[in-house]
Formats: sequence, structure tokens, C-alpha cells
Amino acid sequence: MANVVVGMSGGVDSSVAAARLVEEGNRVTGLYMKNWEEDDHDDYCAAAEDLADAEAVCRQLGIELRTVNFSHEYWTRVFQVFLAEYRSGRTPNPDVVCNKEIKFKEFLDWAVRLGADCIATGHYARCERQRRGYVLRKGRDPGKDQSYFLHTLNQNALRLSRFPLGEMKKKQVRQRARDLGLATHDKKDSTGICFIGERRFDDFLSRYLPPQRGRIQTLQGETVGAHRGAFYYTIGQRHGLGLGGPGEAWYVAGKDVARNIVYAVQGHDHPALMKRVVLAENLHWVAESPPPAPVRCTAKTRYRQHDQDCVIASIGPRVSRIEFDRPQRAVTPGQSVVFYQQDICIGGGVIRATSG
Repeated sequence: MANVVVGMSGGVDSSVAAARLVEEGNRVTGLYMKNWEEDDHDDYCAAAEDLADAEAVCRQLGIELRTVNFSHEYWTRVFQVFLAEYRSGRTPNPDVVCNKEIKFKEFLDWAVRLGADCIATGHYARCERQRRGYVLRKGRDPGKDQSYFLHTLNQNALRLSRFPLGEMKKKQVRQRARDLGLATHDKKDSTGICFIGERRFDDFLSRYLPPQRGRIQTLQGETVGAHRGAFYYTIGQRHGLGLGGPGEAWYVAGKDVARNIVYAVQGHDHPALMKRVVLAENLHWVAESPPPAPVRCTAKTRYRQHDQDCVIASIGPRVSRIEFDRPQRAVTPGQSVVFYQQDICIGGGVIRATSG
């Protein structure tokens, strides 16, 4: 029996995670984290509903629910990084940074100070202790596996974390919530920015990065349209360009933020969208030491992507080179490239550049 603090978001996943821990006989405490205050007047209803749902589930399970405010930490260590990346023309992944800096740093430290043996979350992933340390494995549900977002966890975080849903499929989680009569059993899954929620993204981003109208050009320099600001667009984006006319659909193929130009091409598989080489930085290894290069593995350059065969050709102190067996579509600077060997996540880094 362990003293476990489980992160309660007000959703079905964290609800069932808490229920499973109680069923195992652990001493369980729920924790609701408030990490965003900049526009509570807009988002109050959603946040209040989430807290009310978390309270209802904890009452049903007979466990205490505490609340903590990490808004300052989130603003300085997650959201400011998020904005800086957009200003520079990259498309960041706030969920990865949020897990590293908030859920498995601030939350973990807070729980340990209160005497917890470990923390738990509703992530679909698995942690396994082996002779040489802890490994991070994919969740059993291939459609919900969230190891991609957890690749920055270190050995200490894995040692002190539990993932009660790692062996479950999403439909099993829903069914278990219904069987237990939990208030969140049919609640829609949350999407959007980590801890900020679902919004019209461009409108939200424009509060912090004011629009700067510029040109949409072809790779040959022909102006074909106008945009609101190059930093709003991401590689491979189709919607929101406002480009019609004959021929195939238009897609974002590149950006020049300094000149405020968005480059667009026609065709889903245009050669300009296909890249075989990725340069990545800030590589993190779950084992906390890099393997000797070259490393044969698979990788994802975005969350929903199927694993792609590749080799990590070189591992440098600043930049590493990943070579894919086949060209990859719409690889986006600022996003994470995450490495796997079978179902084990070995690490990952931030995409900084690509080439054909």
C-alpha cells in the first residue's frame, strides 16, 4: 500500500486512474491543479465545471481533493516559452513542456513534500522497472498512447510516477467509469492547449502576438494571397490560407518570419513538403545517457503519426541528425521528434531544421 497523490483534471481518465488506485488499497489523495489565470473571465465556466467534476468523483471514491495554483510557474516556464517559439517562426508543443515543467516537476515536488510515495496521472503510458533502470513504454491502446508527450521524463520522475491506465483501452476506461457510476463517465475528452483549453487558436494567440499582415507567395516568388502574420501558420497547414482557384489545394511549405512571408505550394504531397533529414536539439534520453550512434530505431515527428523507420546518424552536444528511410511529410520545426525501439520510448528532442 502506497501514499499516492493523483492529478485530477475533472475528466474520465484521471477519474478512473484514481478509482483503480483506491481499488488496489492505496492511500489516495486527489489534486486539482489550476495553472491559468490570464483570462479567467472567458474560461471560468469550463474551469469551474472541471473542478466540480473532480470534487464529485473524489466524493464518490471517498478521497480528499486538494487544489494548488501553479499559474506563475506555468506562465514563466511553459507559456513564455510557447510564445517565444511562435515569435521565432516555430510551432511549439506545449504539452511536452507542460509535462516536464509542471506535471512531473512542480506537481511531483509538491506531492513529495507532503509525504507522498508517488504521484499518478491518467496518461496512457506504462513505466517498467528493469535491471538498469526504468523504461517508458507505450500505452496498450495504440490510439491513445501518450508516451510521445512524456519523452522528457527522467529516471527520478519515472521512479515516482504511476500510470494506472497504461494497460487499458479507452473504451475499457469509459466502461469502468460507467460501472462505477462516476460523474465523468460520458464527459467529452478535453483538447486544446495544455491547461488553457479549447479556443479559437488564432484569436487566442493574437492577444499576445498582434496580427501583422503580409504576403503569401509561391516558392517562385509570385504573390498569391495575404495572411495575418507568418507566426500563426504551421508547415503543412491547409485551412485558413484563403487561397482558391484552379488546381490542387494549397499548403504552407515554409515561412520567413523576418520578412513576414508565408510560402505555399499546391498538392498534398508536393516535394517541398517532404523531408528525409531532421536536425534536432535539446535531446533527452529516458535512460539519462545517450546511446552510441548510429542508433537504428523508429520515430514520430507528431503525436498521431505511425512509427517511421530511421537512424539517429549522429548525436552532438547541441544538434543531432536523424535520417528517415522514407521522406516525411510536413515535418515542423518546434515540434518534438520522439524515438522508439519496439514499444519502448528511448527519448526525443526538438526539431530545429529539415532537409530533403
